[in-house]
Amino acid sequence: MKKTFAMITTVALGAGLLAGCGANGNNTEGNTGAGNGGGKENEKVTLSVWGMGEEAKTLPKLAEQFTKENPNITINVQALPWNQGHEKLLTAIASKKGPDVIQMGTSWIPEFADAEALADLTPYVEKYPELNPDNFYEGAVAAGKAGDKYVSSPWYVETRVLYYRTDLLKEVGYEAAPKTWEELSDAAQKLAARGDGKYGISIDPKEQSLGFMFSRQNGAEWFTAEGQPNFSDPKFVEAVEYINSFYQNGSAPKDLGLDIIPAFKEGILPMFISGPWMIKLIQDQAPEIDGKWAMAVLPKKENNISLLGGSNLSIFEYSKNKDAAAKFIAFMSKPETQLQWMETTSSLPAATAAWEDDKLKNDENYKVIGEQLNAAQPMPVITEWAQISESYVKHFEVIYRNNADVKKELESFNNDAIKLMK
Repeated sequence: MKKTFAMITTVALGAGLLAGCGANGNNTEGNTGAGNGGGKENEKVTLSVWGMGEEAKTLPKLAEQFTKENPNITINVQALPWNQGHEKLLTAIASKKGPDVIQMGTSWIPEFADAEALADLTPYVEKYPELNPDNFYEGAVAAGKAGDKYVSSPWYVETRVLYYRTDLLKEVGYEAAPKTWEELSDAAQKLAARGDGKYGISIDPKEQSLGFMFSRQNGAEWFTAEGQPNFSDPKFVEAVEYINSFYQNGSAPKDLGLDIIPAFKEGILPMFISGPWMIKLIQDQAPEIDGKWAMAVLPKKENNISLLGGSNLSIFEYSKNKDAAAKFIAFMSKPETQLQWMETTSSLPAATAAWEDDKLKNDENYKVIGEQLNAAQPMPVITEWAQISESYVKHFEVIYRNNADVKKELESFNNDAIKLMK
């Protein structure tokens, strides 16, 4: 058994079994054994589904629709807060008793796949073609793979784009959003030159993905051919120097302490990089600037690759109802189902065919997101990534606060990453 699985089991047992984790995924009538695919076609089955966050509280509505189409399958949804889901899953692995279907944040997949807790979906693709990886954005599929196993089907996606005040950009000579790194820096400096208390762009230094995202745009290779960390690579160094320049020339604040929406509305921070959830927040909280802001794909260096995040759906390896679970995930993977989910939760579909829907195809903001999703990739699918990214944030803080030597600090970060991967 893999080292990671042994470690996870020890942690979960040491913490004690949590209340409510006794669900064993085998609440069926006429079970025929673990891992058997769920029994006969019309056998009555009750599936336990764990969803995460507030949005999961609306999942029973779609589950009801699935049950109408499949009256032999009852769906039992448990909505868990994100901050509890991880520990609940650890306990489920330790006890081998948990849900049949799990909502997985893409950053969780490497850890739980390495623990052999997620079933391979590949055997179910022929029977349930909605699960075919070709149906989804390439980056979303990559996030759901562990080696040659397809352990998590894309459900909804998000990425990062540039939000900007069109009126204020025009005032400094930009009729459209900056399209290159050089233009982004130039526009930010010109916007910051408007006067005291004004800046050009907000770059959250605690956002773990930004340094990696910019380095990817610069063509940096994060790992050597032998799989060793390569974060002191000159292209990675150049990217971090570029980000740091915004803080050092005053076009981005280090510690402003302002919420982004009012700062965007007042023109204090006329550009920022964030995800699609900001659309509704701006519309609801800053209606005064309607028509004065827009979104654009990220500016380009060698490329303009953005982060790809979101959630996937997986089958728990210890489920006794794998075939019924695959059927439910296939239902959730249909473009029309994902569009219904979007209407309810504003979560964006992972199925590319859903983006042919008029609402997504004709809305200027969603068109930008759809375009960026074609140039979006997940963070590396390795178990150590969470610790590596946390280490990066610590080293980057030394850089932007003290204007430390970027190359030396990234060499130190790279040494930390090497130790983490031993």
